[in-house]
Amino acid sequence: MNTSALIQKVWNFCHTLKDDGVGYGDYLEQLTYLLFLKMAHEYTEPPYGRNTQVPAGFDWTALRDKTGEPLEAQYLATLHRLGSEPGMLGAIFFKAQNKIQDPAKLARLVQMIDAESWVGMDADTKGDLYEGLLQKNAEDTKSGAGQYFTPRAVIQAMVECVRPEPMKTIADPACGTGGFFLGAYNWLTRPGQTLNRREAAFLKSGTFFGNEIVPGTRRLCLMNLFLHNIGDLGGEPSIARADALLTEPARSFDYVLANPPFGKKSSMTFTNAEGEDDRESLTYERRDFWTTTSNKQLNFLQHIVSMLGTHGKAAVVLPDNVLFEGGAGEKIRRKWLETCDVHTILRLPTGIFYAQGVKANVVFFDARPKDGRVQTAGVWFYDLRTNRHFTLKTRPLVYDDLREFIACYNPANRHLRQAGERFRFYAYDELVARDKASLDLFWLKDDSLDNLADLPPPDVLQQEIIDHLEAALAAFRDVAANLPRTPVRP
Repeated sequence: MNTSALIQKVWNFCHTLKDDGVGYGDYLEQLTYLLFLKMAHEYTEPPYGRNTQVPAGFDWTALRDKTGEPLEAQYLATLHRLGSEPGMLGAIFFKAQNKIQDPAKLARLVQMIDAESWVGMDADTKGDLYEGLLQKNAEDTKSGAGQYFTPRAVIQAMVECVRPEPMKTIADPACGTGGFFLGAYNWLTRPGQTLNRREAAFLKSGTFFGNEIVPGTRRLCLMNLFLHNIGDLGGEPSIARADALLTEPARSFDYVLANPPFGKKSSMTFTNAEGEDDRESLTYERRDFWTTTSNKQLNFLQHIVSMLGTHGKAAVVLPDNVLFEGGAGEKIRRKWLETCDVHTILRLPTGIFYAQGVKANVVFFDARPKDGRVQTAGVWFYDLRTNRHFTLKTRPLVYDDLREFIACYNPANRHLRQAGERFRFYAYDELVARDKASLDLFWLKDDSLDNLADLPPPDVLQQEIIDHLEAALAAFRDVAANLPRTPVRP
């Protein structure tokens, strides 16, 4: 069975479960539990004969032959027991719950997974299957899963520009379902690239490190990596279940590839001085930060700078406000340009993210030794936004749309570049002389403002209007969140 047929077979069963109120995300979690158990069982059999650390009585064999209420009871007991185990087992099954209330449908799902030999499939087939399911889950806008899903064309372009090398570490402080890790993995294992035994072992267990604070998303990330032959059944997970911003990095990394969460709300809820739950005003007091702010994107930028080794390289998706916001934003931008080599900014078009109304950029920068000199000579900007129109359904962004940018970036030697219509260089002195040292730069003329004939199709125009309205609403919410609160009088 080919990959697309297998994806369709596995995914079609979700429609049956939706009648019972099991959404896409819940289905994907149940699939993860059962897939992991089935693969662990296959590894215990010849020719592998491995000890997978799955306790007897809570493995696949204890599950697959049961039906009805005994199956449901065994499944619940299995989830509870494995969630208390150490290592990868405990990480996959942390706070696991059964969301399939009909034992007959649970039995059908068990039988469907039992019918395939998963370990025997190559990593590409298993990986493509799970990535396909993750994308389908992201497309379900009601679930909110799209916030963890970066367009794969953007990831591919970022990785091809950075060109990670074997035996180097790669980190993502808000890794979601692991898209950047898989993008880097595909680059390191691309056709024509041969890894020796030492390099292959390092790729499996020493390359990728991340944080994901949401337990369910972390679970999907670990499974996504495992199906691509990254990580080990008996090993410790390389994805921490912690807020990356709370503490200084314990180590440095060669590369950081990331799309940190947008918005100013914290992922953590705490109680403020008035005894109210508050997710708006959390700040991080860290000695390695240039300034203290409650703006999550600015904090992630400061954190990523701290994560990089002396000659580390970063490619990060950041919202527009990071490029122009005053106050803490201006201070951070000036220090960023001074201490790092911020060399390239890709202005992304709207309509490419599952989260609506997002205006974002990819910023490429390199760490530099602290020698007191200004490290940024200037920034190259590529404008992929002006006069470009995309939607998720009718005109999605694809890799071909980014080929020209990759050519302009010139990954083989980025110091040999040529300006073009959409690619322009601004010197450091010119940038820091701008109001608030703003990096929010455009120079192309918007043709649609002068010629109605050049307007995009109605469906694209409608989506752009929705995006602008939602972006404006998000901006109003940010303003409201930062206004002083009026005490409520009894």
